Amino acid sequence: MNANVNLSRRTALFNSAGAAAAAVALPLAALGTAEAQAATAKGGPVTKTASTITTRDGVEIYYKDWGPRNGQPVVLSHGWPLNADSWESAAFFLANNGFRVITHDRRGHGRSSQPWEGNDMDHYADDLAQVIEALNLNNIILAGFSTGGGEVARYVGRHGTKRIAKLGLISAVPPLMLKTADNPDGTPLEVFDGIRAASVKDRGQLYLDLASGPFYNYNRPGAKPSQGIIQAWYAQGMQGGFKNTYDSIKAFSETDFREDLKKFDKPTLIIHGEDDQIVPIKAAGIASAKIVKHAKLITYPGAPHGLTDTHKEKFNNDFLAFAKS
Repeated sequence: MNANVNLSRRTALFNSAGAAAAAVALPLAALGTAEAQAATAKGGPVTKTASTITTRDGVEIYYKDWGPRNGQPVVLSHGWPLNADSWESAAFFLANNGFRVITHDRRGHGRSSQPWEGNDMDHYADDLAQVIEALNLNNIILAGFSTGGGEVARYVGRHGTKRIAKLGLISAVPPLMLKTADNPDGTPLEVFDGIRAASVKDRGQLYLDLASGPFYNYNRPGAKPSQGIIQAWYAQGMQGGFKNTYDSIKAFSETDFREDLKKFDKPTLIIHGEDDQIVPIKAAGIASAKIVKHAKLITYPGAPHGLTDTHKEKFNNDFLAFAKS
């Protein structure tokens, strides 16, 4: 009950803050020629406030911008069905080490708008591009966790790497989660159908089951679950739109990122837990490392999907070393 009350208060706070902020149009002159033409063709420029941007198709994207403004930008994309809060430990750590850290709530998640349509990887990637454009970020270290890794891969596939210095895939879904004839190590469609069915039947219970079980390997013998982590995961998930999080299951499981990964031409860090029950390492981290040229693969023995929380000290230091290299 307390978690739901706190969630309602947080939602009301962010809604009132967003309503009070005056939108400031991003001048077309601040965009590149091609971007300006694309903005005009799609109905105008991206607009932004102190904590949101409004995309060209009218979706409000909430973002956090931490750390010194002159620091090298680190842009972090979150997993399903979470939001930018899931990155707060790493973001706090990196910002305290001199980086400017930007995290956003994907469309349909957290404090962002909940559009009925467009809950797919192409739109996710284009929204990410518009956040980057609106904040005029360059020389970026761009990394994604789980579904966010797919968003990062599709961003590269659709928008290239001209603004990017380094890339990171953390417990990420690429190259392809779904089991197919040419991806035999993937996860069967029936598993994702089951997640959809459980979401329709009782989304709250599904999220509690995931957070208290396989996401953090709290279902393994000897595990010591953190109720704080479980409740935070649940609260973030329930902030997301019902249809948005439902549609996103198809987006993260069935999108093929193999061609996107072939376009990775910047130093890339891949981190994956060896006991990831959500996105098994063989079809994900190991497979991505075989596609991305010169990728650095770090695996964590016994680590779960949610290693950014369970192994935060190791992860933070590994990521910092990569960012500074």
